[in-house]
Amino acid sequence: MDEPDSALAHFDPRLRANDLVQDLKWDPALRARFESDERAVLDAYPLTGQERTAILARDFRRLFELGLHPYLLAQLARLIYGTGEKAGTSGAATALIRSLLGDRYDAYMAERGA
Repeated sequence: MDEPDSALAHFDPRLRANDLVQDLKWDPALRARFESDERAVLDAYPLTGQERTAILARDFRRLFELGLHPYLLAQLARLIYGTGEKAGTSGAATALIRSLLGDRYDAYMAERGA
């Protein structure tokens, strides 16, 4: 089995999606606008077409590959899907893990008895 990449192997601090997620974390008014008109908020940032498409598609794996910081991936999932009561069981955590693992998701969950 191949060794997984370091969590920071793809991180690109120049990626504008990093700024977007940080702003969403700290600005309640921006979060409210994101919830009501996500596309307008995305238009306000100098995102590449690939970043924009990945955000709209909830393709966290692609955002990781493009360079979004792994911590911010989790934050974006939480901001989009909300949080759960048990760590790792929320819709946000499930969506993030499913996107990152792709076809390996079911095997990953089976190995953990889930």
